Amino acid sequence: MALSDSAEMRGALVRLRRATGLPLAFAGLVVPGPGQLRISELQGNRTTALQSLAVHSGNGLGGKTVALARPCRVTDYSVSRQISHEYDAAVAAEGIRSVLAIPVVVRRRVRGVLYGALRTAQPLGDRTVGAALEAARDLEQALVVRDEARSLLAATRAPENGMPGAWEEVREAHGALRALAPRIDDPALRAELLGVCGRLAGAAAGESAGPAAPVPGGALPAVLTPREVDVLTCVATGATNAVAAERLGLRPETVKGYLRSAMRKLGAHTRLEAVVSARRAGLLP
Repeated sequence: MALSDSAEMRGALVRLRRATGLPLAFAGLVVPGPGQLRISELQGNRTTALQSLAVHSGNGLGGKTVALARPCRVTDYSVSRQISHEYDAAVAAEGIRSVLAIPVVVRRRVRGVLYGALRTAQPLGDRTVGAALEAARDLEQALVVRDEARSLLAATRAPENGMPGAWEEVREAHGALRALAPRIDDPALRAELLGVCGRLAGAAAGESAGPAAPVPGGALPAVLTPREVDVLTCVATGATNAVAAERLGLRPETVKGYLRSAMRKLGAHTRLEAVVSARRAGLLP
């Protein structure tokens, strides 16, 4: 997991602490190398003893979690016989006693570990573990979305002249990026996705030989809201209102409302006219 995934990790720790009531939570990121975990995010800590701690697969509670790819917990870390004790000094410095570790597994690979801890030796029950698992599952989904976004960003670029059918691929990628953007917690990555969408739309408008988008009464070009553009992006790929709603996480009635509003602003009478006008205006590729 790259360090740039830390925004999602921080959000997961917030959810973990809120759901479990545990006073201390921290997260380890799997870094390049032989199954090494590095603690990078801490919330509720009193010291920096755990910051940047490198944990090797199989060692300690976190290393055991990485090796087994399943949740592990101990009631009193320093005397537990279930784990090895390479990291006792750092754990003791933070005053940790009871602790659980939850693996974050994406595409069958452990990408990180979420920890929750108490400074007293109390058993951590199944409800606490279940709530921590939910936070880990949310993080896994966020990382899947981020991976998809990175893949699309790496592959998406305006095609060169003379490449038949290439713009259809760009439009598919544009639609996927627009649908992913609202699900990205990291504002910098979300802005990057939307910036790429804007560049693709602008490049496509430059390729078009048609006139500018028709606007009623000769007014200034239409300004659509982000959600109106999202809906038109789906419509441009042939999606029905129901399919667009599923992609965007909206209700079909809401999609219909956004589409109606966009058509009015663009002076369009049909869905196809709205898409054509939006493309000529540089709003869609």
